[in-house]
Amino acid sequence: MTTKIAITGKSGSGKTTVTKALWRILQEHFPEKSILLFDNDLTGELGHSFGQDIRKTIYGIRSGKHEYKTGIPEGMTKQEYIEWAMEDILTPINDNTDIIVSWFVGAKDCRCPITAQINYALQKLIERYDFVIFDCEFDLKYLNQLVDTDIDLTLIVALPYEESVLLAKRIEEFSAKYAAGGQMGVIINRVRNERMKNVFDMLKCHELDVLGCIPFDEQLSENPLERKSEVVVDSIKQFYSRLNLPQEG
Repeated sequence: MTTKIAITGKSGSGKTTVTKALWRILQEHFPEKSILLFDNDLTGELGHSFGQDIRKTIYGIRSGKHEYKTGIPEGMTKQEYIEWAMEDILTPINDNTDIIVSWFVGAKDCRCPITAQINYALQKLIERYDFVIFDCEFDLKYLNQLVDTDIDLTLIVALPYEESVLLAKRIEEFSAKYAAGGQMGVIINRVRNERMKNVFDMLKCHELDVLGCIPFDEQLSENPLERKSEVVVDSIKQFYSRLNLPQEG
């Protein structure tokens, strides 16, 4: 059974860093399990954080602009062709992890047959993995326009400022109907000790479910493209038991 995790929030809040940290923790806890990293953010930063300039996207399949590595087999139905094309755009990160990039998605109310065919192909692809982590564009609506899938855990990444907390509340409201009853909560990122009291006062005022806080990491600014932080990994480990995820062992 696939465990599906969505990381949402405003661009620049640290979504990709949190996505990579959670991926590292899942690899450590469950080294034999398969993981799909699903880049649903228009910036495409997740692939770049692995040193990958990924040009093969779901949008490329939808628009007919994708150039395939092999010739297209004869006698395929359109649905079989879409599913075969999905395999072609997967990029391996290691033996147990692949990444796929969506880029632009079609409107959910589009009656084009390819919208339903991509949705079905992605559902089949997702169910092949033990874990899927979606690095989302702002909220869950953009992901839902691409594929209908239940989400077990939605993490809203916010910064320790009033404006960001208010935005997190809006994201929670926008995303609730797409979360399919899964756990949803906020992670406050880049928190400095002197702001902790102000942060918790804001969160209490806006009735947000806070799953954890991540301290500010000075070293992350030295290598920002990799989105790799031991501080973030260690912080998530501290509140991992609160998340609706399989526990180690």
